[in-house]
Amino acid sequence: MSDGSRNEPAMDAERFAALAAAYGGDLRRWPQADRRAGAMFAASEMGAVILGHAGKLDALLDSYAVKAPGAALHGGILRTAERHLVKRRRQLVWWLGLGVAGIGLAGAVAGLALVTIVTPEVPSDHYVLDANATAFGDAGPDGETVGEDL
Repeated sequence: MSDGSRNEPAMDAERFAALAAAYGGDLRRWPQADRRAGAMFAASEMGAVILGHAGKLDALLDSYAVKAPGAALHGGILRTAERHLVKRRRQLVWWLGLGVAGIGLAGAVAGLALVTIVTPEVPSDHYVLDANATAFGDAGPDGETVGEDL
């Protein structure tokens, strides 16, 4: 840490070059702790050369400008976004419909369970027809058959 005392170590060329590569040729962009030692090293011939190279790179980076997107790219992005929105809306409606159907099914199952539990079992007074029953009586094997003598 630099506290402004004379006991701080002088900056070497390797450290100065690393800082110049990371923060550029303007010492105001450098970390506060390294500015004083950097300014002292920049006064040397090697420091001036390193700052000169870093300054050239800064100038190149500052001069770079990104072109505005063309009309085709802009239109393509808008079309893609519109398709995505339509797809999301359809999915939302589908999931909402599925949710409503699930709620309805859950209500039907709950109602069936409630009716099954609450309704008492009452024996039926109605005769249940089985496979051997007819409208005229039981036609099963144990029923009486009337036969004619010939």
